[in-house]
Amino acid sequence: MSSGAVPLIERKKNGGELAPDEIRALLAGYLDRSIPDYQVASWLMAVCWRGMTEGETLAMTQAMVDTGATLEWTGLDRPTVDKHSTGGVGDKTSLVLVPLMAEAGAAFVKMSGRGLGHTGGTLDKLEAIAGFRTELGLEEMSAQVRRIGCALVGQSPALVPADGALYSLRDVTATVDSVPLIASSIMSKKLAGGAGTIVLDVKWGSGAFMTTQEAAREL
Repeated sequence: MSSGAVPLIERKKNGGELAPDEIRALLAGYLDRSIPDYQVASWLMAVCWRGMTEGETLAMTQAMVDTGATLEWTGLDRPTVDKHSTGGVGDKTSLVLVPLMAEAGAAFVKMSGRGLGHTGGTLDKLEAIAGFRTELGLEEMSAQVRRIGCALVGQSPALVPADGALYSLRDVTATVDSVPLIASSIMSKKLAGGAGTIVLDVKWGSGAFMTTQEAAREL
């Protein structure tokens, strides 16, 4: 679909709207490498400049979820919870909150990311601990949650692979600070995790991605 991506890039560059099937095709093409990263990077930059409609953001979120599996927690004797912090300098919320919630009786499955922008990711911090593994298969992750009540992992080919691929590309193409891209990235991971309750921690300030309260409220 390499040549077919050009009209989608151009339409978004000119402020147009993409249909759900077109967004799905773009993501599928990036994952199977029929669409090169430079074309996806161009589309991401067009989104940064032109934004997305609510319908496009919803379609992109669901399309990313559908590129992988969705976790099911049937029969688990704990309430399932998840959270996302939008990040910032010194943000270590997950490192403390995940084990605390497990100890309190919840099942906490947290999918986190690597370096994004200037703050570094939760996984980067965790992998500084010798022997800490963040790449777990679905069966291993499920067994760990049922055994100890929590898992803190990264994206994998099985869970939201489209987000993992876009996450890395956004980090090196100056397309991090786009509200629809941030929202679809966050919520695709949350939905794939299958939690019954989700808390969003949206930070703002000089050390965060959202530098103003207005931008944080928009997100």
